[in-house]
Amino acid sequence: MNSQQMGQQHYTSSSSMHFDTCVVSCVPAELTLENNGKKEKLKGFNLKLKDTILFPEGGGQPDDHGTVGGVPVLRVLRQGPEAVHFISSALEEGQEVHIKLDWERRFDHMQQHSGQHLITALADTMFGYKTTSWDLGRQRSSIELDTATVKPGEMEALEVAVNEKIRAHIPVAVNLLSIDDPAVEKVRSRGLPDDHAGPIRIVDIEGVDANMCCGTHVSNLSHLQVIKILGTEKGKKNKTNLIFIAGNRVLKYAEKSYSIEKSLTGLLKTGADEHVDAVDKLQKTVKRLQKSNLIILREMAVLIAQNFKNKPDRGNFFSLHNKDGDNEFMNIIANEIGFQDTVIFLTVGEEKGAGLFLLAGPENIVTEVGPRVSELLQGKGAGKAGHYQGKANSLVKRAEAEALLKEHSCKLTAGEE
Repeated sequence: MNSQQMGQQHYTSSSSMHFDTCVVSCVPAELTLENNGKKEKLKGFNLKLKDTILFPEGGGQPDDHGTVGGVPVLRVLRQGPEAVHFISSALEEGQEVHIKLDWERRFDHMQQHSGQHLITALADTMFGYKTTSWDLGRQRSSIELDTATVKPGEMEALEVAVNEKIRAHIPVAVNLLSIDDPAVEKVRSRGLPDDHAGPIRIVDIEGVDANMCCGTHVSNLSHLQVIKILGTEKGKKNKTNLIFIAGNRVLKYAEKSYSIEKSLTGLLKTGADEHVDAVDKLQKTVKRLQKSNLIILREMAVLIAQNFKNKPDRGNFFSLHNKDGDNEFMNIIANEIGFQDTVIFLTVGEEKGAGLFLLAGPENIVTEVGPRVSELLQGKGAGKAGHYQGKANSLVKRAEAEALLKEHSCKLTAGEE
């Protein structure tokens, strides 16, 4: 019996959390994982077992995690009739091993997947909205409905209907049928994968839906606990995405929402019902303050420039760092001072953090020194006509950049440039 056939039995009895089997093969392999948006390649081994209880990703459902022989399983993929387990260290061929399933992850996937079947079935029955695809996400799941829009009140009615089915304690059965069984034609399906092997697996929600599916499911709708439809979003090509959570995710969502509500109540000093109005007022106040701050900064820039110009011993070098400001603030100062015979070095931002910089002066000096200043500030810049400005990732070496520019400004006095 191959791993897929074994899986078809053990995925049905989804409470199987432990299993003993033996290693068929274990070969070196690489796996690309995404971590916080960054892809990283891991070296490890592709493991095939005589039998497995770990579900390989497919049918919109992520794979199971767990351990084999105490070694963590990082990914389970389906290759034809076989399940391939990616592990970090090798196991010997023929070795007897114990599989331990990550039950919390498995049960979460069961709840979301069975919840999707229920929502899909009732969305079709109640409103004629067909499901074209779905995605089981880490925090919430989405069902792509074959409709450009949904009517007001439909999602609320759908949520009431699915939760009524959950409270009705309806059984969910998994049946295996041969591919030529006439009953196969009566079930909902989006087609079989090209490399399918073995019997057809039917997930039957009694009296509600019969669907061709390889995934893991609860044995009774009551195990879903509750389904919350969070809303809909515009999908691609005249589709609508229905966003939902089921089971334990609803409890976690409620706990997190209450924690946020409690924190906002403390910060805003208002009841939960007044949070939106309080934040709206704050945003309007912040916008007014930002506008006033910009006006003050512009006036401040002019005064800074005039103060420098009025100094009898001002020299031909001007440097300034200001925590607050933007490119316009710096350009006003540079233009007010005039940079034909003065080297100007301006920065804004955190003193030893990131910020913006502007170098202005005689074009030959700026062209020569600009890239070096940018390098010292770990930034990127560009320039023309006596201006060189850009972003600085670190202002720690600002003093070094200033010393370099002072050196070049001295050449102006000496007439070397």
